Amino acid sequence: MNTIFKAHNFTSYQCDSSRAFYIDVKHKMIKLSFCQLLAFREQVKHIDLDAHFSGKNKHGIEILVLCNRCHIFIFDTFECIALKELMDGTFAMLELNSLLTTRV
Repeated sequence: MNTIFKAHNFTSYQCDSSRAFYIDVKHKMIKLSFCQLLAFREQVKHIDLDAHFSGKNKHGIEILVLCNRCHIFIFDTFECIALKELMDGTFAMLELNSLLTTRV
């Protein structure tokens, strides 16, 4: 299993043998297919951080459910920021890896 990106308390991995992605979320390893990873990225993209700081989201929490409905997560504001960083970094590294392998 290869580490793709690490952000604060979150880490993303890629496993070539099982053709799956893994995300270490709060010390829990979650297995995702590429489609599930894309769906999770879309959920993370739609987190409105401005609402956390403007008072619209008074409690500062976000609840995310993975598309397979096996996992539910509750994140605070700081974890949401780190999660956005993780998703951006993960897909940036996947794109970079794709460019390198097509050039070589």
